Amino acid sequence: MTTRNKVLLLLSSLVTLALLGVALAQEHVFSEWRRIQRASRSGGQRAAVRLRQVYLPSLKVADRCVSCHLAMAPGEQDATGPAVVRSHPPVGHDPQAFGCTPCHGGQGRATEKEAAHGNVEFWPLPMIPKKYAYAGCGTCHTHLPVTNLARLEKGRRLFEAKDCLACHRVDGRGGTMRPGGAGGMEGPDLSRAGARGFALDWYENHLAAWKERKSQAWAASFGPLTEQERESLSTYLRSRVGAPGLMEAKALFHSLGCRGCHKVEGVGGDDGPDLTKEGLKDPGRLDFTHVPGGKGLDRWLAEHFRAPGKLVPGSQMPVLGLSEPQIDMLVYYLLSLRRTEVPDAFWPKDRIRVERFGEREFATDGPTLYGTFCAACHGSQGQGMRYPGMPAFPAIANPDFLAVASDDFLATTLRKGRPGRRMPAWGEKEGGLRPGEIATLVSYIRDLGGVPAPPPSLEPRRWAKDPEGLGGRLYGAYCSGCHGPQGEGGEGPMLRNPVLLESATDRYLFETVSRGRRGTAMEAFTRPSAVRPALSPKEVEALVAHLRSWEERKP
Repeated sequence: MTTRNKVLLLLSSLVTLALLGVALAQEHVFSEWRRIQRASRSGGQRAAVRLRQVYLPSLKVADRCVSCHLAMAPGEQDATGPAVVRSHPPVGHDPQAFGCTPCHGGQGRATEKEAAHGNVEFWPLPMIPKKYAYAGCGTCHTHLPVTNLARLEKGRRLFEAKDCLACHRVDGRGGTMRPGGAGGMEGPDLSRAGARGFALDWYENHLAAWKERKSQAWAASFGPLTEQERESLSTYLRSRVGAPGLMEAKALFHSLGCRGCHKVEGVGGDDGPDLTKEGLKDPGRLDFTHVPGGKGLDRWLAEHFRAPGKLVPGSQMPVLGLSEPQIDMLVYYLLSLRRTEVPDAFWPKDRIRVERFGEREFATDGPTLYGTFCAACHGSQGQGMRYPGMPAFPAIANPDFLAVASDDFLATTLRKGRPGRRMPAWGEKEGGLRPGEIATLVSYIRDLGGVPAPPPSLEPRRWAKDPEGLGGRLYGAYCSGCHGPQGEGGEGPMLRNPVLLESATDRYLFETVSRGRRGTAMEAFTRPSAVRPALSPKEVEALVAHLRSWEERKP
């Protein structure tokens, strides 16, 4: 071996040794978790510098997060030092019994910050962003029965207006001292009232204490409540499960009609993808070309709400015109949809009630059912909706419609849907509506329009005749432009629909043509317009007979 080669070998060996020394120092001297521990104290003494972890074989969890978050390590809750050391905020269970990554995401075995938080390439479950931290509750919890946002906000406003915060704390607010000694946490913290439960006779107990007026707080901060006010307050309390903001996000989901197209835990429509585990979507499989601000599932979801077709070419989801706060709340809720497979022993009661006993995650009052299943297509007040590139969705609260549609017709429509259209057969499909829920929806739709059901008719369901064959010509002249030459639909609804023709009586069709639909392109045909004469009752009957002929022959 030449001298030159010997020198090169020596130099390379020294460089290798130096690199090994640097790596050794970085790992055993200068690593971030070691620096944090050296700057911390535990049990009144300097913290021992060692690798810490929470190991839970039943959950297949080995989390080393507690090497930095020292006060969350078993037996070291009193640890002090840098901000990262501080203890876990109060939650309804011991974090040491569940680990960190099942709730927060991230890579538990990693010891470097970026890797531990999952912000590295190819790691499928990055840590949930801090602002959405309580979304991790959805790993195990199902939270029920959550109402729509309007009802929830009504309860919240009443809770504040009735000065309940004088004595009770909720999500970090309230329980403050007042002039004259009123208030000051005389009542329990209600942040988890919905999870722990609360006495059904709370009002009677409060009223009795108010009558005794043993303290200034009762005299100043409580008074009689109406039955409606008590129900609103109870609705609000049932939503307090120790996850600030999450229930509001879920309530918004129950207000926008999202289940009309999407299933969650087996309940909902089939037009869109199943969202049950949307919060577990792998960011590495998503296209971030049109997503500003960096790669993250929360950013992708937000941009998808703003412009679905831009992120997913061919998407059938319309642009909903959501505000930024609404988008933020929906992202929060979707991140909570991370129902993972954990042993049954770890299942909370709410999840057992949903998955084992079939309870609803949502409230089953009329406003919530309508908001959950119907609002996206038919509008928040039943006014109908129109999205670019889609046929208009009908205004089901239109007074002219409700004046001629019987409750049985509404129920049949909900139960059997409209084949060939986006209206599912909610009473016949898996994950649809139950009979009692359909009846509740019918009543609520009737209330939206403020029109009572038409009186029962004694005439036969089918009576229209067209002996002179006028119906086809009239339809071609006045109806085909909106409803299609063969009733296939267009600007107007599809009339050659088997469920519509089966459930509609001739009187319903006759009155619909005669009255029209105010606020729509459907005019009252018994009144003349600039482009056509008024139709006589005989001509309207002929039109009905023509529509009925489609029921007898297949297209």
